[in-house]
Amino acid sequence: MKPIHFADLSFTNGSFGSYTALTVFVGLIVAGVAASLNVYTAVITAGLLVIGDEILSGRTKDKNVGYIAEYLTAIGIELKEVRVVADEEPAIVEALNALRSRYSYVFTTGGIGPTHDDITADAVAKAFGVAIDHHPEAVALLRARFGGAELNEARMRMARVPAGGELIHNKVSTAPGFRIGNVFVMAGVPTIMQAMLDYVAPTLRTGAKMHSETLRADAREGDIGGPLAEVAKAHPGALIGSYPFFDDKRGPNTNIVVRSRDPSQLAAAKSAVETMLARVRQAL
Repeated sequence: MKPIHFADLSFTNGSFGSYTALTVFVGLIVAGVAASLNVYTAVITAGLLVIGDEILSGRTKDKNVGYIAEYLTAIGIELKEVRVVADEEPAIVEALNALRSRYSYVFTTGGIGPTHDDITADAVAKAFGVAIDHHPEAVALLRARFGGAELNEARMRMARVPAGGELIHNKVSTAPGFRIGNVFVMAGVPTIMQAMLDYVAPTLRTGAKMHSETLRADAREGDIGGPLAEVAKAHPGALIGSYPFFDDKRGPNTNIVVRSRDPSQLAAAKSAVETMLARVRQAL
């Protein structure tokens, strides 16, 4: 914690009065103590709603879930749930209302294009109980991009935003997404979605980042299941998972992933797993 000197604050002169300066001084002390004690470890959570018949039919292979999960984890937001729904308004409304009441943020992908089955904006408006109309800024963006006869009724659908929504810009295709409340509505096309995520990321609250370590077991999952459960029980401050894979040289094998927001608890759990693995391998 950096020392704070009384001389650095003016209690009687300048824009601060004595009361205001004292308040600032006390606030700085509290903030410094909180930081030194690592108090600011709030967990920020998110849900992801993937929208589209083409995803459920298998025609389009989703490339957004993994990207968003990795992106959010890296900035300190924990993705807790992913749902995939069809282009059906009741399904979208139900899923969106469930997710937005449960998590800090909700991100949606898909259904904001120019065709009749792009109904995400309408469904979001219904979920929030607000009207939907052409957003003036969105119209201006599309007019600058297309202009004239090219800005037809279909493309104008992409300028429709629920009342109270704020635009999410993207540098790829111009047509914006939007934010309303804690919900971020983005395109389904991966490159466009990624541009939109880059745009909103600086505005998001983030929590303590999750740290992780991966250990190669060189043992089958069934060999380590019991001892691993004991390690997990002894280290509740860490999340420990086992992930089987096939090794071309050894055959069935396992990766163990240890995660924690607290580096010291991560190190302790990792050490315990390593000790357990050495004991198991010796017994095999």
